Amino acid sequence: MCFADEAGQGHRPPKGRSWSRRGHRPQVRVHGGDHGGRVSVAGMVCYRPGERSRLIYRLHHYRRRTGERAAFTLAEYKSMLQAAHQQLPGGKLVLIWDNLGIHHSMAMRAFIDAHTDWLRVFYLPAYAPDLNPAESIWSLLKRSMANFLATDLDHLTRMIKHRLKAIQHHPEVIDACLTTTGLTLTTTPAITN
Repeated sequence: MCFADEAGQGHRPPKGRSWSRRGHRPQVRVHGGDHGGRVSVAGMVCYRPGERSRLIYRLHHYRRRTGERAAFTLAEYKSMLQAAHQQLPGGKLVLIWDNLGIHHSMAMRAFIDAHTDWLRVFYLPAYAPDLNPAESIWSLLKRSMANFLATDLDHLTRMIKHRLKAIQHHPEVIDACLTTTGLTLTTTPAITN
């Protein structure tokens, strides 16, 4: 069972709390505002009873160039789903994600219908991010990057990859993200044709 979601980080760091000497306010100087672009992350948090939890993700760079797409494309979503199909034991995927427009597009529906032998999709209720463990992953990522100053988009990308890989190496953290939703896994769902 995989929960999918998207998040993004611009060049401007998320605000966080910090310590400093009394009378000296901590400052993080950001040059260039948000003109440096944005890194978007699409991720899947995957669980199967008795097996190690996994985080599978893809990055999308938006450098604010003319004609450049700011969000993930259908091809990028398909690539991530096919990678999950290859990487996960058993290869069958029960995907749960939100109601983003591209998730309901005719092209995505055609892709899902063409792969019913290994892919089954369910949608979360509207306005229910608290039911998606991937939201907790993004919260961890953004908190770990509070007050982090990236020199450019490539530096930001390296930091995001580094932080996500650290989460990947700790399945207990991924398990805790499921626990925060109040959901539990009891059996492996069967995919029938």
